[in-house]
Amino acid sequence: MHLRGVVLPESEPRDLWVVNGRVRTAPVPGARTVVDGGYLVPGLVDAHCHVGLGPRGAVELDEAVEQAVADRASGALLLRDAGSPVDTRPLQERLDLPRIIRAGRHVARPKRYLRHIGVEVQDPAELPAIVAEQAADGDGWVKLVGDWIDRETGDLAPLWPDEVLAEAIAVAHEAKARVTAHVFGEDALPGLLAAGIDCVEHGTGLTDETIALMAARGTALVPTLINIETFPAIAAGADRYPAYQRHMLALHARNRDTVGKAIEAGVPVYAGTDAGGGIAHGRIADEIAALRNAGMTAERAIGAASWAAREWLGFPSLVEGAAADVVVYPTDPRQDLSVLRHPSVVMLRGRVL
Repeated sequence: MHLRGVVLPESEPRDLWVVNGRVRTAPVPGARTVVDGGYLVPGLVDAHCHVGLGPRGAVELDEAVEQAVADRASGALLLRDAGSPVDTRPLQERLDLPRIIRAGRHVARPKRYLRHIGVEVQDPAELPAIVAEQAADGDGWVKLVGDWIDRETGDLAPLWPDEVLAEAIAVAHEAKARVTAHVFGEDALPGLLAAGIDCVEHGTGLTDETIALMAARGTALVPTLINIETFPAIAAGADRYPAYQRHMLALHARNRDTVGKAIEAGVPVYAGTDAGGGIAHGRIADEIAALRNAGMTAERAIGAASWAAREWLGFPSLVEGAAADVVVYPTDPRQDLSVLRHPSVVMLRGRVL
């Protein structure tokens, strides 16, 4: 097949060919033209979602397929699944579904995360061994729960001692896996960053000091902005814990400024929706718009869900030999982000869907 259009981020009109699901940059005789005009964007990335997780917990594989199809329709062709209670490896075998990078299951403490979602570690000293198991079971990522409400104190609090975190993250790195962590509040971040965490999810409790540390170390942030909009509803249902209520509302109120500071400081920021719990799949365009509102340029916000995110996750964009994962838009999405909601062509593994 043959595609012609303006390729982002280069902004140059180009011709691409697709042979056996791969991009070719030299002409292929007899190729059928399937795209002639518009803007060609490397397949979008949802860098934080949960295929196999629904509002009530684990879902059947048929429903997990529906979630992946919704992401595909939105142009999200590469999904970093940031923890799932379901083994979604059967979905990875299907050529019609987005590529899924699995992080295995969340690693948490008893009564310190949503029930029946993660692996519960009774003794924190067991964390390194559990991380080793999850590193072996995933696709190069391990997901920790860094903080959650502590019902004894009535507020967010870290789950792990600093020295255990350092050992556990070192174990993951020895296994060539990266580690990310769910973090809402302020207190868990210094220990996680000192231990060498590779990515922070949500990061609503970032301060000037921890932002500077992330920028210096190149630690990534996936702020899941559309999910943070649920904080007021979460707080409203927590009347038994007034300190937690106030904390969640304060984190929500300053979140746009927090993410804006991280962007300005040079922290690598990527787009993730947190779809799979209370957020529907297929909303990557909403997250891109939220990043734009937080201070990114439109081009950088799109890149955070496309070429930059693909590079971070080890997947090339539209270059010779790369997988032919392409989303085509009729007009320039950098001029109007709403265009992202209506792709004219979605090509996955060289198939027009």
